Amino acid sequence: MFIGPDQGRHYSMGRMSAIFKADGAETQLGYSISEWWLEANTRGPGPHAHPDDHVFYIIEGTVSVKIAEQWTHAAQRSYVVIPGGTLHDFENRGGTRAGFISINVPGGFEDKMPYIVQALTAKPVGDVSDANQDHETRPAQ
Repeated sequence: MFIGPDQGRHYSMGRMSAIFKADGAETQLGYSISEWWLEANTRGPGPHAHPDDHVFYIIEGTVSVKIAEQWTHAAQRSYVVIPGGTLHDFENRGGTRAGFISINVPGGFEDKMPYIVQALTAKPVGDVSDANQDHETRPAQ
């Protein structure tokens, strides 16, 4: 299977968007792969957890990722591993667009996307506040 740069299932959530490249029937629910993009100075979806494991690979910019109570600044080419069931969040605190590839194991996360789009359309993500940037952070290692 080949998937071009603009191919996949697109989900627009205002200042955040996702493109699912492989999921569901394509992987027999073994995993899903998606690209996530956040405009500059954009909050993420808020703290949440789900049973699937995540691996984020930062492809552009720097993504601030909260795992449990710890924020990490993940620069381009960093990996972030989030075990299933772990409370997490992400946002772009920088002045340029940021993006990451998300690999979810097992697959099935994509089934939540219509709900996520609806929720973030009703209550759009906004700017990262100055107070939010005061959270304790550490660079990705």
